[in-house]
Amino acid sequence: MQFTSQIVEKAVDALSGFPGIGKRTALRLVMYLMNRPENEVGSMAESLIKLKTELQFCNKCGTVSDTQICGICSSPNRTEKQICVVEDFSDLMAIEGTGQYKGLYHVLGGLISPMDGVGPADLKIESLVERVTDEKPEEVILALSATVEGDTTMYYLGKKLEPLNVKISSIARGISIGGELEYIDEITLGRSLLQRTTYTTS
Repeated sequence: MQFTSQIVEKAVDALSGFPGIGKRTALRLVMYLMNRPENEVGSMAESLIKLKTELQFCNKCGTVSDTQICGICSSPNRTEKQICVVEDFSDLMAIEGTGQYKGLYHVLGGLISPMDGVGPADLKIESLVERVTDEKPEEVILALSATVEGDTTMYYLGKKLEPLNVKISSIARGISIGGELEYIDEITLGRSLLQRTTYTTS
């Protein structure tokens, strides 16, 4: 693809680095941005910069946040009786989108995957154990993807949490094996939450 402007070419190269965006799609996005008002594009650029300079992680649940404690953890409208364990922020948002869950969350920051060099020590597992020990919720819901990595992580978490005398449940498997939570439709995901089952490591 021959460019008549190095500025356009660099912008296309930058956008085509995003997952699922090829050169042609990136060029269409650049053309769109070229025709938008300067203040609108500036505001967009500022938002992207803030992702790297101002975004932080909640000290309690580990999700992305603007403050040390996120809006969910600090909300008086959430029940502390349940902690829903998810892989990452996108899964948290998928569950929030169902409108079926009013408890708290714990974001692991990934899944156990020996093939990728990710072990239990690389995830926020010990902080989960500490939370359950200190906060004493009635239930811990394991809402992890139906993959080998997800099942491995659930088994490990189950073994760590069993001695703490807390109910451990997992979302119902209306989700296909190998399915990623963030791509599941909200109705199916919501039903899986409502129909969750007790999780055992046996």
